[in-house]
Amino acid sequence: MNLFGKEVVLITRKSVFVQFDNLDQEQVKSLFGNLDHNLRHLEDSFKVMVICRDNGLKIDGEEQDVERVLSFLKHLDLVAQGGVRLGQDEFRSAIAIFKEDDSEGLHEIFAQRLELSFPRKNVSPRSINQKRYVKAMEQYDLVFAIGPAGTGKTYLAIAKAVSALHERQVERIILTRPAVEAGEHLGFLPGDLIEKVNPYLRPLYDALYDILDREKTLKLLERGAIEIAPLAYMRGRTLNNAFIIMDEAQNTSSEQMKMFLTRMGESSKAVVTGDVTQVDLPPGKTSGLVECQKILSTISDIKFIYFSEKDVVRHKLVRDIIMAYETHDKKKRK
Repeated sequence: MNLFGKEVVLITRKSVFVQFDNLDQEQVKSLFGNLDHNLRHLEDSFKVMVICRDNGLKIDGEEQDVERVLSFLKHLDLVAQGGVRLGQDEFRSAIAIFKEDDSEGLHEIFAQRLELSFPRKNVSPRSINQKRYVKAMEQYDLVFAIGPAGTGKTYLAIAKAVSALHERQVERIILTRPAVEAGEHLGFLPGDLIEKVNPYLRPLYDALYDILDREKTLKLLERGAIEIAPLAYMRGRTLNNAFIIMDEAQNTSSEQMKMFLTRMGESSKAVVTGDVTQVDLPPGKTSGLVECQKILSTISDIKFIYFSEKDVVRHKLVRDIIMAYETHDKKKRK
């Protein structure tokens, strides 16, 4: 149809019923979420109307929107057939992945589980970048993960380290952080050195407790299979047969970053995580994480993975908050 010299495509409405023949009632219930929360999110994301009937869905909307939902559900069907159960957060992540790149196989991403010792939960990538991150940790001995909070940088690195320890690819896990926080210095905090340092390392303990549990984590700590220490404790050491993770690397100086990177010994892997938008160093002090991106850019055996707010897997408000701050910062720069 041609109107005033311009091509106009008339979009028609379409109504279809999708039957999940390969899934039982329990799997369908899991797929749709508690009180059909997942279906409501499906409606909001694709601008369609969805009604759950028996073992299937009635989908109504503009033809192109319905076709997109059908394509998404085909991907989702393969995920469910693979035995992967998606919670409400994972379902939202699946929609975000599909909308970002519908050529990515959702079942390949969610089926990429990390084999863990004493597993408490399934750990698998929940975004395209997380999939690339996990693959990078398998292929490279040194990986940098840079991006905002809530994108799974540290969590996935620790899960991968636990997996490597379980598979006996390494003999120990070493987790470290620079003891630098906004407006605080160790000398002014109460207690002895251990009491001063522990609050800075607490997020690493939290991740381990979540992936394993408190009791098993403490046992691995006692026998030296896991070590958690401030970055300053790494100086002068050679770390062989280890999976080494440095968290909050944006708060390292140039000298500290070089010191850490040169601790790698034989049969070791290292992962460096950080958010270059949250540097807590004194004014005028260059972040080692910011600087090393340029210095190490020509070394092909090092991999940099960059995350954005699209990869946030915490509460959905975290993504909105990050985007709001980015918008605010852009306005300030202008």
